Amino acid sequence: MVVAIGFEGSANKLGIGIMRDGEVLANPRVTYITPPGEGFQPRFTAAHHRSRIVELTKEALKIAGLKPEEIDVICFTKGPGMGAPLVSVALVSRTLALLWNKPIVGVNHCIGHIEMGRLVTGAENPTLLYVSGGNTQIIAYSEKKYRIFGETIDIAIGNCLDRFARVLKLSNDPSPGYNIEQLAKKGKKLAPLPYVVKGMDVSFSGLLSFIESKASKWLESGEYTQEDLCFSLQETMFSMLVETTERAMAHTGSNEVLIVGGVGCNLRLQEMMQRMAEERGAKLYATDDRYCIDNGAMIAYAGLLSYQSGQTTPFEETWCTQRFRTDEVDVTWRS
Repeated sequence: MVVAIGFEGSANKLGIGIMRDGEVLANPRVTYITPPGEGFQPRFTAAHHRSRIVELTKEALKIAGLKPEEIDVICFTKGPGMGAPLVSVALVSRTLALLWNKPIVGVNHCIGHIEMGRLVTGAENPTLLYVSGGNTQIIAYSEKKYRIFGETIDIAIGNCLDRFARVLKLSNDPSPGYNIEQLAKKGKKLAPLPYVVKGMDVSFSGLLSFIESKASKWLESGEYTQEDLCFSLQETMFSMLVETTERAMAHTGSNEVLIVGGVGCNLRLQEMMQRMAEERGAKLYATDDRYCIDNGAMIAYAGLLSYQSGQTTPFEETWCTQRFRTDEVDVTWRS
């Protein structure tokens, strides 16, 4: 049995997970939360991670009941993500690899989400919708690669939700997207918003600019409530994603769809995708916030798969990159 420890810190979540083959031994996580109306800046996010990572590592080892000598491989998020937080966590991972004399594996953040989703749900070969604060992609596996069939051509869906939450001055605790989801449940009136699908790709920046420019006027006039606007934003964006995901499923002949990434926790998105899947005779798979939100276990598991297939990262290549595409990774562990 192989034991891997994974370090994730590509955005405002710091997570450290320990996996023994397909078993989660520990997965503690802390979140850097900013005041309402504010986003999180890379330098302050990195400072948060640096201030918490040693204690969180000790906590993960204590939960797992393991000592450093019982760890076989150290895994860390190589990218994509925010530069300063990525580097701060990679530095600790490299240091521990030297102190503990362990091999190290740099993990693609997106691959971590995918493989953890497949493990937790049991999905075999699904079409994947990857939706998070920094990424929006429609993916399917073929010939040792996760191929991207469609993606956002500008901002990610999670970024769009976060930025609209700032317009409404919503709390960032536990997350802006979660608070938008709760308000949207009470929305009754659908506002006309731009619906932008270009082939297999989607665009959210124009939609965001439009609703930002209209929000104050609509709210002041009473034409729409905050709840209506959150409802309208979700319905429009999720419809775009369901349409493009269904098209990818039709192309690949897939009868499974798996939603991964932080926005994948949204129950309305799951409901809409479930309806589409049922109409196609397909099955929807999704996870809860333990695994769809950034966490260390997903990095540990993806790194473990890579390690078991004979791959490690040479120490001189353990740098980080903010641009690390899903389809750049050789998926050596899948047949």
